[in-house]
Amino acid sequence: MKVKERMTEKVITVDLDSSLTDAFYLLKENNIRRLPVMNKGKVVGIITLSDLNKAAPSSATSLSVHEINYLLMKTKIKDILPRKQKVISISPDNYIETAAKLMRQNRISGLPVIGEKNQLAGIVTETDIFDALIDILGVKRTHSRIDFYTSERQGALAEITGMIAAKGKNILNTVAYYDEKKALYKLIFRLEELEVDDVVEELKNRGYEVESVIVRQQNELL
Repeated sequence: MKVKERMTEKVITVDLDSSLTDAFYLLKENNIRRLPVMNKGKVVGIITLSDLNKAAPSSATSLSVHEINYLLMKTKIKDILPRKQKVISISPDNYIETAAKLMRQNRISGLPVIGEKNQLAGIVTETDIFDALIDILGVKRTHSRIDFYTSERQGALAEITGMIAAKGKNILNTVAYYDEKKALYKLIFRLEELEVDDVVEELKNRGYEVESVIVRQQNELL
């Protein structure tokens, strides 16, 4: 799954000369938490709600409301944007897991997506990553989930999927990863059918360590 499939294309932005008042208004009006900062059509930074709150006068100030509003109107984005802020961005053709890795490594919650001619093409956020993960795992559909372990065995996946198909079950998706604590591979199979006792029994007979079996109805959590 690529970033361009998940990013928001209509991005709300601010300019260097926008006031803090303008920025606060845009965040509230559009129910968002970050604004790419533009200068001559290029992204030069990102301002978050946290940044604006830090720059705004404290609630404990002795200033009047009118004085606070005046300061917010007078203060520009360029006044609070770090001069050497490094803009972490991503291409629309990168994969969504690359975006997640960049966010994790840099401890940020959103990435501007830069397309052709170095132009802003969209923005991808942690919410987009979460939504993509939910869709990839297929948790929105009614399903049965079987979690089990196996050692590294050549052809294990082919063996399991063949067995499940032979029993007339439909696989919605599979996940496999190495569990370092157990030194085993963990496999997660989601099946369309809710009755999977025969599959579970066969897995045990073949030497797989079944950890859990869960039936999820539509709209239930993972």
